[in-house]
Amino acid sequence: MYLHLGKDTVVRKKDIIGIFDLDTSTVSATTRNYLAKAEKDGKVINVSPELPKSFVLCKDGNGCKVYICQLSPVTLIKRATQF
Repeated sequence: MYLHLGKDTVVRKKDIIGIFDLDTSTVSATTRNYLAKAEKDGKVINVSPELPKSFVLCKDGNGCKVYICQLSPVTLIKRATQF
């Protein structure tokens, strides 16, 4: 199954490592450093130009990708568990 993150972006559910709230998770310096490194390495994908509310960490053939999403984590989790 797939999870629609917005716009034209979908990811396979089995590849999802976690769905995180940007407001609460970026309080930690470790998370901020991880996101900065992922962006520097070209592994961050902005799903929408709107105000981001969450990020989805997915495994990839070359490690992990980070999808920055305008949808709330609650909405994404509901979509992921709907079927």
